[in-house]
Amino acid sequence: MGKTTNTVLARDGAQRAPWQYGAATIISKALFDTTAVYDALIVGAGITGITTALFLQKAGKKVFDTTAVYDALIVGAGITGITTALFLQKAGKKVVIAEAHNPGFGTTGGTSAHINTFADTTYAEAANAFGEEGAQLFANAINEGFTTIKSNIDTYQIDCDYEINPGYLYAETGDEAKQLDEIYNGALKVGVPVNYTEEVPTPVEYLNALAFDGQAQFHPLKYLRGLQKAYLEAGGVILGNTLITGIETDNGIHTAHSLTNVIRAKTVIYATHMPPNINLFNFECAPYRSYVLGLKLKTDTYPDALVYDMQEPYHYFRTQVIDGEKLLIAGGNDHKTGHADPEKAFADLEKYIRKYYNVSSVKYRWSSQYYVPVDGLPYIGQMPLAADGIYCATGYNGNGMMLGSIAGKILSDLVRRRPNRYQDLFSPSRIKPVDSFSEFVKENADVAYHFVADRFHIHETDSLKRLQRGTGKVLEVDGEKIAAYRDEKGAVHALSPVCTHAGCIVNWNGEEKSWDCPCHGARYDIDGNVLTGPATKNLLKISSDEN
Repeated sequence: MGKTTNTVLARDGAQRAPWQYGAATIISKALFDTTAVYDALIVGAGITGITTALFLQKAGKKVFDTTAVYDALIVGAGITGITTALFLQKAGKKVVIAEAHNPGFGTTGGTSAHINTFADTTYAEAANAFGEEGAQLFANAINEGFTTIKSNIDTYQIDCDYEINPGYLYAETGDEAKQLDEIYNGALKVGVPVNYTEEVPTPVEYLNALAFDGQAQFHPLKYLRGLQKAYLEAGGVILGNTLITGIETDNGIHTAHSLTNVIRAKTVIYATHMPPNINLFNFECAPYRSYVLGLKLKTDTYPDALVYDMQEPYHYFRTQVIDGEKLLIAGGNDHKTGHADPEKAFADLEKYIRKYYNVSSVKYRWSSQYYVPVDGLPYIGQMPLAADGIYCATGYNGNGMMLGSIAGKILSDLVRRRPNRYQDLFSPSRIKPVDSFSEFVKENADVAYHFVADRFHIHETDSLKRLQRGTGKVLEVDGEKIAAYRDEKGAVHALSPVCTHAGCIVNWNGEEKSWDCPCHGARYDIDGNVLTGPATKNLLKISSDEN
């Protein structure tokens, strides 16, 4: 482990999750400051390039050779990317990871870090859509993702606060109780251990409840650090601050471009949560944001369990020790990205928690993004309409820890041309169940609505002077549409509000200080820089003349 510092590991928003900082959670600079991994980048294999590289290497400098052809380029350094990279590197492949920011910047750094044997798509729902065999495979995949995490912890001796705890799911209404019965029967059919229980560690009154023994939790960035350490020690390469903007394919070799690098590889894996640019998944996955609080309680009523209700949207509770301090991790209030008010979502969540727990203080508050697939299962494999050998993984719903881990196995097998028992079930080109069509129509009608309607809901004003410090808004000034944010010092950051991905109008997220697209989930910081895809181009900067 590297030396502890006061550095805060960046993530995709202004709020900070407990994983990002604190004496026990600081990641070694040598491991995570990947911009410093290479001392020089040599572009070109002519006499000048080769001679320069030799001189630098003799001087003890580490040089990244853009003329090399890797077996796999993995775009994204979250749990999917690094898990896949480690499997491939250990199998003797030559692998490079390109990360637009730093490892753990996206959803892996914002997860609430639950590891379950059950999933957001219930096994009964999976059986209805994909048959009993499909439901069984889905359950096996969830379980294998779970055991992959535990196996990696044991194999690489990763200290990541891993704990086994029971999980509880409770119903508060008659309708929820019926759903609970379906979940119970569906779990039994696929062999997932579950029992009815009358004892749930929650102050909430409930009708019925299920107990799932053997659930788990961990510190996601400590785990990611351990995977990355093993990957680097196995000879893997990571390029930080490397946003891949496009890929060209010629004679089976994929050439990826960023502002600073050219990377060549025989295969490419998009482990970016959502593949970049316009693609089929923009129509098959809906972006959602979920909210989490880390709270100190006045009394020691922290649950030694992972507890979930069945409300819509639902709430969950568990306990986490951060820097020796016990905290209640509570989350929920999910909504589609760019649609609802994040400040209200946090306020409502805190109000709900205070109704049942004696809260001393809110130590952390953060939100994170996930994608809901129209038919309930993730898309992992060869990317449709892309060149052969370009793979992706997306649509994890709220189960990214397990599905991101099993995706690592599936993708590494596909790159190595090995069969995998889950590849057909999760294939991005699979035939969609009939029942998913209505969800497909609903989500894409919503996208079409925002594409048109948001252009007519922009507030007209004669200047930017009324914009308060620390706030942002989409305005129309003298006929020009502006996404404007006034920082705490009074300076205005003015941008075009047109998302560079598909042309929708972005909305202001006052909690994460970001511009969020309500159509496909792209997000940008106050200066228009891409935080999360599928966009790869920044918002256009415009004059911030306040007159």
